[in-house]
Amino acid sequence: MIFPPNRVRIFVATGPVDFRKGHNGLAALVQNHLRKDPFTGTVYVFRSKRADRLKLLYWDGSGLVMAYKRLEDHVFKWPAISNGMMRLNHAQFEALFAGLDWRKVHALEVRPPAAAE
Repeated sequence: MIFPPNRVRIFVATGPVDFRKGHNGLAALVQNHLRKDPFTGTVYVFRSKRADRLKLLYWDGSGLVMAYKRLEDHVFKWPAISNGMMRLNHAQFEALFAGLDWRKVHALEVRPPAAAE
């Protein structure tokens, strides 16, 4: 899997979506329901009803990229179902994509040093 760069924003749509939707259907969902622009390079993550599948949609600068993953014999750990979205950091996204419990991953808050030593 080619992961997006570390600085990209990642949003998870918290409600399940119809997994028959392709690039255009998911981009329309981002625009009309999530009120975001799907052509900014932000990664949007969508879940299936059974929580064993996910789809990623993002604009790479030349076209829409859609990735699909299905877990065998397991389900992804998802936030509570609601009508909205939540943001994940890059480490949480990698954990989610690997099928791990992303809720246990917390990024370190590091302040840059005041001066070089």
